[in-house]
Amino acid sequence: MKILVQFFACSLLLMLLATAVYALPKPLVIDDCQKCHDEIVAEVSARGAKHSTEIGCLDCHVDHPPKGTETIPACSNCHDPADQSHYSVADCLSCHNPHHPLEINLVEILNVKPVCVSCHNGEGSQLTDYPSKHSELDCKACHQQHGQFSPCMECHDPHTEEMTYQDCLLCHKPHMPTVVKYPETVPTAFCAACHSKEKELLATTSTMHKDLSCAFCHKMQHRVIPMCTTCHGIPHSGILHEKFPDCLKCHIDAHGLEK
Repeated sequence: MKILVQFFACSLLLMLLATAVYALPKPLVIDDCQKCHDEIVAEVSARGAKHSTEIGCLDCHVDHPPKGTETIPACSNCHDPADQSHYSVADCLSCHNPHHPLEINLVEILNVKPVCVSCHNGEGSQLTDYPSKHSELDCKACHQQHGQFSPCMECHDPHTEEMTYQDCLLCHKPHMPTVVKYPETVPTAFCAACHSKEKELLATTSTMHKDLSCAFCHKMQHRVIPMCTTCHGIPHSGILHEKFPDCLKCHIDAHGLEK
């Protein structure tokens, strides 16, 4: 009889322990999130950038209603303002949706430039250091969404009809457009569109200059005027060069030397 009582007592104790263990809350896993938030999980997986590849739902949402008190995390938990000035900008959600953080519609933001240059400080410095009409624009005038840009031809007429956006970039940087630099391969037609007088002189000259590209003499940067001696050395006597140190006193114009 004593053994039977002990058996039932042990059985009851095991049942109570099993019930207690079963009643303990189980830790959440991402599959639990998907049961109710399947659309959001799919959205993050497809468009979440690093929010999809480097963290999971439970890294941000450490609690869940009704008892959870930290359901929506602060962005600064991961994006420390001490790491980058952009992270100190208030109201992150005005630009970023945490489930697709890089898809930013800038059109609805009144003045987005301070926010943009807090991250894109190189472009901000170019706009400040090299003032142009572009410096007076808000960033959304050209970038209506993050990572998107408007082709130059939406505001500017091309130098020639066949020019493309990539052709524009041969000479101009959008954030410092008045600093015109180019490779030696830039087509002469792009220069001639503005410098029509020089084009006409070169077309009628009998010298070898007509066979050279503009960039061959005006190397690398707009308004660079080469020294004649770079190619021609000292073609006349020393006495003549001493008397006329400026070649253009005699040759008038490098684009039409015989005139």
